Amino acid sequence: MDDKHVLVLGAGFAGLELAARISDAFAGDVRVTLVDRNDAFSFGYSKLDVLFGRKAKADVLLPYNEIAREGVDFRQEVVTSIDPEARRVTTDRNTYDADVLVVAMGADYDFAATPGLEEGGHEYYSLSGAERMRDALAEFESGTILIGILGHPFKCPPAPFEGALLLHDQLVTRGIRQAAEIRVLGPMSAPVPITKELSKSILDALGERGIEYVANQQITELDPSTKTVLLESGGSVAYDFFVGIPVHRVPEVVASSGLAVDGWIPVDRANLATRFAGVYAVGDVAAAGTAKAGVFAESAAAVVADDIVARFTGGDPPEPWDGAGSCYIEFGGGAVGKIEANFHGGPAPTARIVGPSPELAADKAEFGTTRRARWFGSS
Repeated sequence: MDDKHVLVLGAGFAGLELAARISDAFAGDVRVTLVDRNDAFSFGYSKLDVLFGRKAKADVLLPYNEIAREGVDFRQEVVTSIDPEARRVTTDRNTYDADVLVVAMGADYDFAATPGLEEGGHEYYSLSGAERMRDALAEFESGTILIGILGHPFKCPPAPFEGALLLHDQLVTRGIRQAAEIRVLGPMSAPVPITKELSKSILDALGERGIEYVANQQITELDPSTKTVLLESGGSVAYDFFVGIPVHRVPEVVASSGLAVDGWIPVDRANLATRFAGVYAVGDVAAAGTAKAGVFAESAAAVVADDIVARFTGGDPPEPWDGAGSCYIEFGGGAVGKIEANFHGGPAPTARIVGPSPELAADKAEFGTTRRARWFGSS
């Protein structure tokens, strides 16, 4: 392979899957440098484990130094500049030149985009935020819990509703559910607008538990002194405990690189290639026409890997990415549902929910176990 070098920025679902597939395809004959600012990976659903006290933060972390994939070199470094034309990346420690550059850095949270959020609210989209919210919930006894979706798109579209359902369970267990109101406000017309059927399933589950979803509501600001949120429409809503799904954006280094257009990196939906030669963008950082979720990043990474293999070997390019994936949603009481979605495989996006059932909880656990073994090269 003439010492070909694939540089992957970001070690989430996309980066880990891509590195594993390149390792499989070339058995170390192609160098893969995997760069991430963090020292460990965690599945998105692990934040719920931390939030509801099922696991400690340390128990959900998978250290990157345990990666044992042939030809894959992990570097914990902070990316400081990206030159997509030259495929050159500078970090706080090194400069890299690549034959192929893959940007898989995910989406960052813009807490400052919603004034008052950091002072007056909580979030569980980060592990540290889940820890803080867990501790604050222990002091909650009564009142309105308001879950506000502060921007769109955001990671894992079912997650705000999953959080509401599990909050209901926790308050029931504590014997204070009747003293609490749970409401979800979002800018979308329906919980998961991809299909009416999927949204109806989620609305039905919320309704059965006395949880209200208020559609088409854009929160612009929190006023912690009065415990109210201000709406773009000019109205306001009171809360006693606020949970925010923060505004998402590309990492600042991506924004300054010239890769992003209208907030995200545009890609060819067939193979996730950007407008720059030899540069791909995959996962939450890309404008790929799917929901922002790890399962779609994983399936997209498979196509990118196949495209890179074809590029290096002169083989045929892969079939266009179908934008398909399955993710899990907890309904409480040990029951788990499985959402199966396909964004690009037909004339219109499709999605359906299987379950919920206790059996799918085991399926979800197996999902994590197989990925860990595959990506890290160990059991």
